[in-house]
Amino acid sequence: MSVDHEDLPRPEYPRPQFRRERWQNLNGRWGFEIDRSDTGLERGLAERELAGEITVPFAPEARLSGIGEQDFLRAVWYRRTITVPQEWDGDRLLLHFGAVDHDTTVWVNGIEVGRHRGGFSSFTFDITDAAPAGVPVPLVVRARDEPEAPQARGKQSVAYTPSAAKYARTTGIWQTVWMEPVPAVALRRPRITPNVAAGSFDAQVPLSANLPGATVRLHVRDASGAVAGATVRADLDLTPRLSVVLPPERIRPWSPQDPHLYDIDIELRDSGGQVVDALTSYAGLRSVSITGKQIRINGDVVFQRLVLDQGYYPDGLMTAPSDADLVRDIELGLEAGFNGARLHQKVFEERYLYHADRLGYLVWGEFGDWGCNTEQGQSTNQQPDASYVQEWLEVLERDHSHPSIVGWCPMNETWQDHGDRITALDDVMRAMFLATKAHDTSRPVLDTSGYAHRVPESDVFDSHDYEQDPETFAANQRPLSDGTPYVNRSDTTGLSWSIGYRGQPFFVSEFGGIWWNPAEAGRPQSATGSWGYGERVRSIEEFHARFEGLVDALLDHPDMFGYCYTQLTDVFQEQNGIFGFDRSHKFDIEPIRRAQHRLAAMELIARQRDAEEPGA
Repeated sequence: MSVDHEDLPRPEYPRPQFRRERWQNLNGRWGFEIDRSDTGLERGLAERELAGEITVPFAPEARLSGIGEQDFLRAVWYRRTITVPQEWDGDRLLLHFGAVDHDTTVWVNGIEVGRHRGGFSSFTFDITDAAPAGVPVPLVVRARDEPEAPQARGKQSVAYTPSAAKYARTTGIWQTVWMEPVPAVALRRPRITPNVAAGSFDAQVPLSANLPGATVRLHVRDASGAVAGATVRADLDLTPRLSVVLPPERIRPWSPQDPHLYDIDIELRDSGGQVVDALTSYAGLRSVSITGKQIRINGDVVFQRLVLDQGYYPDGLMTAPSDADLVRDIELGLEAGFNGARLHQKVFEERYLYHADRLGYLVWGEFGDWGCNTEQGQSTNQQPDASYVQEWLEVLERDHSHPSIVGWCPMNETWQDHGDRITALDDVMRAMFLATKAHDTSRPVLDTSGYAHRVPESDVFDSHDYEQDPETFAANQRPLSDGTPYVNRSDTTGLSWSIGYRGQPFFVSEFGGIWWNPAEAGRPQSATGSWGYGERVRSIEEFHARFEGLVDALLDHPDMFGYCYTQLTDVFQEQNGIFGFDRSHKFDIEPIRRAQHRLAAMELIARQRDAEEPGA
């Protein structure tokens, strides 16, 4: 059955790397009610019609939801009627949520079908027994988002009014909701890892259960047709493993210059050869390696010119108004001369990663846990616990197979003096790092971006430096060549937050943040509602000179593998973006692009030098 989704908000299929033909988009108008005291269950909100309406998948704080409520929302309720198509009778029925912030409980036909904690990761409930085919039944969702809870919330403000680098809150459903039928024994999400050295794709294809005599078949295609395939028994392991070797003449590695993607078909067949379940996916043949202080893509030096992308929108907040808006953000980054992004303090929806994959945009995946500190007496709204590890593992499982992701960063700006005692922050940071490495050995992992590095085995080291004077900035970074890089230190004690540097690849993962708003040029920050880092520039010429000077300091550094400039767009009161919050051009972008694209000659020289070295 094919369901028409075109009249719904965000109608596109939300999971491009794990796609089945039959599905039903549940976005659109839902019943809705704010439950400020979180007493809705006792007051019967799970059983009755709700007082208002909302447009899913936009959060109630977002204008596109039709509500635009800016106050704290301790709990919210959603309700709609679903009818499972008669053609799906006999299948299992899965209900999928792209993301719901923060604690979710779901009832179908009065039956609680599942709970989930975490505002950034996707989750699924089996609702077969609660939703018979052809019968209209109520679907009810409650989301709790307690403002005082020390949960992972990224850049969401815990004060009523957003300020500085904290933005409007997101509560409840903020990504697509959909359902699909699957057979009793079904394919689960495949994990596809490229193996460039062997010219192959290594795939793990988990099953919901084993089927005697069954097989899993994986076929790789490109624009010219079939490339290669493999078949393995599906009744010996809960997760069958296959390796598909590509013919040498059909090997085409994925890179920023040539983001080639192979189409992949996966089938589960029974003992008689009949298809039980099938899905389509795709993958890129791409490797990431470390040589000294360099991070290489497919063995080549690629200086990572990253930009900080926070993924906020004026009308949708953390939810892009349309799929085209996701594409536009990547195109803006490329237009300005960047070749990738740090996806900052938010787990981006999977459609973004799909577009990054096909456009050749390098990204670092990140969790939303800004500013963790667990020392007694310190106040922070994000105190890490076991839920961080649980949610991060869900993120890793969803995003493993995207070739555009070239690194993981589970934490950001953890701040705590490096003293004599092991702290809870140390424990969680190490758990997040080890969980990442256990799940994925194919990418480098940065234990935390900036501030308190606590994991000796971290593949990467970094710092944040918002010094605005290019000469001082260059002086800060120069000692890296002597093994003593610039590190972030406590403002109160002057002590380093981090353990010692071990010679890993190093980059300045936040710098710049130069304010510019032509309407407020020449006015002091205290007289306006916007801000950027350091002393304001007074003209666009001064902006371009400062940008070029800061970038030059890093491009000229022989031991820097990349950088990340703050930031792609303005975000609310933080007006230090290359583009406006509405994605408008704030100035001529060509000088920004030109300042970064002197790298082409540098990378060619580096490759020539490597080719001349013995053993290269």
